[in-house]
Amino acid sequence: QVQLVESGGGLVQAGGSLRLSCAASGNTFRFNAMGWYRQAPRKQRELVAVITNGESTDYADSVKGRFTISRANAKNTVYLEMNSLKPEDTAVYYCFAEGILRFWGQGTQVTVSP
Repeated sequence: QVQLVESGGGLVQAGGSLRLSCAASGNTFRFNAMGWYRQAPRKQRELVAVITNGESTDYADSVKGRFTISRANAKNTVYLEMNSLKPEDTAVYYCFAEGILRFWGQGTQVTVSP
């Protein structure tokens, strides 16, 4: 069993920054990709950022230039550095890790006030 534990969410003013972390524990192995989705109220879950074992990254257009994803493979940990936050970034952010199966974290709330 794999557990993903997120941390780093919270309340921040527009223009501020937050750093999310997600650490995998349990029966871990080398994931092919790790990343983040988010879901705002009354909206569908959307992919925010993903990073592969080869360090390739991809971002949602709405966060390009503001968010940076990175990972520490040895620790099976992924980070999301979020800068220049906007109220529309307010959502629950979910970490995921993908190998043969996809695993999910429990979610962490990010709230950006105007």
